[in-house]
Amino acid sequence: MGEALHIASEWNKEDAIHVRKQLIQFNKLKVSVADKEFEVEDVSLILKDEDGKIFGGLTGYTHWQCLNVDIFWIDENVRGQGYGKKMLQMAEDLAREKKCRLIKLDTLSFQAPDFYQKQGYTIYGTLEDFPEGCTHYYLYKKVE
Repeated sequence: MGEALHIASEWNKEDAIHVRKQLIQFNKLKVSVADKEFEVEDVSLILKDEDGKIFGGLTGYTHWQCLNVDIFWIDENVRGQGYGKKMLQMAEDLAREKKCRLIKLDTLSFQAPDFYQKQGYTIYGTLEDFPEGCTHYYLYKKVE
């Protein structure tokens, strides 16, 4: 069987979904009962004006009682006006509603590590000089 297999290198959404589902099934055999009942769900909060123009957004997914933030961006023209803080608070409320125990996210040294720490997030890991000249921060906050 091993000789007939090959590794495909082109992106295929259906294949990626299949691989993710298989890992989730395997993991469900190893985690607690509460986590087995917790399904993956995509999450987004989008900051728009009356005309629908997007000025920011937070996207991610819930899994294993955790809201994992993939992307959090606020347009430079509206930064410092409280939208980021409000959006993060809404994400925390959403996490609680979905019975999450914590939120995880990452940021770079030139982005917002201080902002997240002011909002109660704790750094649990760093990668120095990645990307080159920057520090990559990994943060979490318990939201129970």
